Amino acid sequence: MLVIGLLSTLFSFYVQGEKKRIVFFGDSITAGYGLSTEQAFPALIQSKLDSSKMDYQVINAGLSGETSAGGLSRIDWILKTKPDIFILELGGNDGLRGLSLDETEKNLTIMIEKVRARNPDVILFLAGMQIPPNLGQEYTERFRTLFSKVAKANNTELIPFLLDKVGGEPELNLPDGIHPNIEGHQIVAKTVWKNLKKHLD
Repeated sequence: MLVIGLLSTLFSFYVQGEKKRIVFFGDSITAGYGLSTEQAFPALIQSKLDSSKMDYQVINAGLSGETSAGGLSRIDWILKTKPDIFILELGGNDGLRGLSLDETEKNLTIMIEKVRARNPDVILFLAGMQIPPNLGQEYTERFRTLFSKVAKANNTELIPFLLDKVGGEPELNLPDGIHPNIEGHQIVAKTVWKNLKKHLD
């Protein structure tokens, strides 16, 4: 279903070539795990754009369970859209699985380079994430600062913590305590919009 949905969206881009494209490239948070696509924050951003009469088309390229390595393996395909704005939301699953943060940093950097190679004028965001301290304080702290490090090194806009005011709040998450519920996604959309709106025409 994800592939069919993305193909449909890609087709609509070529038909509506005049619209600028905003790509949300991420994992289950972007995909809206446990909710309908219309309830996930990328769709809420599209609604804000439409109500503001802004001529942008949002593509939700979120895939549940995606790691930074997985994102790197599929990014060339999604870049066929030649995005005008690209929000990279990956790395959270790397941290939850205790993967090498050197590899995460490398993968995020390569993806940023690929996006810029596709469109040198792209506005590029990196969404920061945090994880519980299950894997030790040193790993947790290094993970927390990884995103600002990558953003600074690559002159990329940073959303410091995508789940600001949502992470760790039971009433704003599904029973798994990880994925935002409907109300949580509404807050995430506000966080993203606050960072995004100053770059919109």
